[in-house]
Amino acid sequence: MLDKINPENILFLDIETVPAFPEYDQLSERMKQLWDKKSERLAPFNNKTDVVVSPENLYNRAGIYAEFGKIICISVGAFSKGEFRIKSFSGHDEKKLLTEFAELLRKRYNKQDHLLCAHNGKEFDFPFMARRMIVLGISIPAILDLAGKKPWEVNHLDTMELWKFGDYKNYTSLDLLAAIFDIPTPKDDIDGSQVAEVYYKQNDLARIEQYCAKDVLTVAQIFRKYRCEPLIEENQIVFVL
Repeated sequence: MLDKINPENILFLDIETVPAFPEYDQLSERMKQLWDKKSERLAPFNNKTDVVVSPENLYNRAGIYAEFGKIICISVGAFSKGEFRIKSFSGHDEKKLLTEFAELLRKRYNKQDHLLCAHNGKEFDFPFMARRMIVLGISIPAILDLAGKKPWEVNHLDTMELWKFGDYKNYTSLDLLAAIFDIPTPKDDIDGSQVAEVYYKQNDLARIEQYCAKDVLTVAQIFRKYRCEPLIEENQIVFVL
């Protein structure tokens, strides 16, 4: 199937998310109560001892839930005329960056053979973006909207799902796939667990944007490996401002 896809019809992407507020205490009372309920289900998976894990201590995980988190960066990459072009939408104004990203999808990725591709995108990136758009009052672009679509009408590729070959027992990280294919690691600076600290405590959005862009490149490299094609060369990578 992959060999029949035109790579120039694919938009590769990755998102970076953080908790909606720097600290648990900044949540409204209503959201605190809801996070407390959520954290009751999370605690058993985070506690290997008999120590009680509080909602405050678990709040660093809020960024992976669209109801309690927000998007601070979306990096995208596309093949065009022998180049791989990477662009990032980032900032403190989530509505602004999502609006700009949605406009890109509407203008340039609106045909039947256009595809979105991410690692674990079907479980995380795609639904997270759609949910945050709804929360912020942004109309969901057709390529991202699954309402009423049959499975074969969904134009989403997922490099993690493709690696499973029908096996649904485990999760394979982007970093692990990069290692087995001898692709330079995208985790040579920070990883996903550190993004909130870099954003809220170090105020270094540029570092997060760079990390996100590396992930997008890695997803595209893995896609090339799935097609038994050579890796994208460094001189083929173009960063678009």
